[in-house]
Amino acid sequence: MAAMQPEALVALFDRQAPGYDRQWAGMSAIRDCMFLLLEPLLAGLPDDARVLCVGVGTGQELVHLARIRPGWHFVAVDPSGAMIEACRARAQDEGFAGRCRFHHGFLDALPGEAPFDAATCFLVSQFLVDRPARVALFADIAARLQPGGLLASSDLAAETTSPGYAVLLPAWLRMMAMADVTPDAIRRSREAYQRDVGVLPPAEVTAILHDGGFEQCVQFFQAGLIHAWVSRSRA
Repeated sequence: MAAMQPEALVALFDRQAPGYDRQWAGMSAIRDCMFLLLEPLLAGLPDDARVLCVGVGTGQELVHLARIRPGWHFVAVDPSGAMIEACRARAQDEGFAGRCRFHHGFLDALPGEAPFDAATCFLVSQFLVDRPARVALFADIAARLQPGGLLASSDLAAETTSPGYAVLLPAWLRMMAMADVTPDAIRRSREAYQRDVGVLPPAEVTAILHDGGFEQCVQFFQAGLIHAWVSRSRA
């Protein structure tokens, strides 16, 4: 069966947006731990840094970064209209919407502007199952960064042909169930991992980052299937 097309994927996230945070709240400890480790990696950025948030969804990383760095400004990008509006509403509720610009659309449609100091791209590139398209996404991000700018990214990653994956995947799905993720969402996730999500070995994700214009690609976090990297754009 063919992978889900971009339009169908956007429509899916539009439908999920109203209850998205509530649905995944039970797994928030994973996200919080990743953010905790991310903070010192971004500590060297300027006090007035400009940060590009790609595939921002409901804005979880945006809220975290805006809280700890009150001088940073953000451009939030997401192709799902419902997601970007949820992100906008969250920024308004938190009182930092004035430091943000919101772009409804894909990254390649974002108008060019001064280079960013850093970017985030969490659980996004995995939905590009075609390797050249995945490389192109990271290349677009790299082209929008200052030379040596930082990218914090995460994706589902695993050696899916290894015996260990046969242990890890069922455990991951059971954890989702223990975190009160709905049975329907778990079923969709299991199906998506086989068709709509490019679950690649961590070394291959690192290679894709490198081919997209990044160096010093360092994995700084893993929890179950989620892996996260910090990378630096090549000069």
